[in-house]
Amino acid sequence: MVRVTNAVAAHRKRKRLLKLAKGFVGDRKNHLRLSSDAVLSAMSFNYRHRKQKKRDFRRLWITRISVGAKIHGLSYSKFINGMKRAGCSLNRKMLSDMAIRDPNSFAAVAGAAKQALVA
Repeated sequence: MVRVTNAVAAHRKRKRLLKLAKGFVGDRKNHLRLSSDAVLSAMSFNYRHRKQKKRDFRRLWITRISVGAKIHGLSYSKFINGMKRAGCSLNRKMLSDMAIRDPNSFAAVAGAAKQALVA
């Protein structure tokens, strides 16, 4: 009777693991024990950083809007308060994009926010 091995499945499993470790530096890319640890760590960081990326971008947008608002004589919080009172529903991503790429339209929005604060 023929001896049964697990060769095909084991090879496929190793290949899958090493494929995930592609781009790693040193022995972590081609040694199984080191690769398995490295891939597990990378996967956990990957999950964590997908959540963190959203926070980081929001912080960046708020910083950009804050700088744009200060140019027009408003703090960030007063600018956002004025926007809410004016009924303007632009999100922070669009506002930060306007502050960088289209300062004239951002100035118009800041003017509307100022008017809403005064009234």
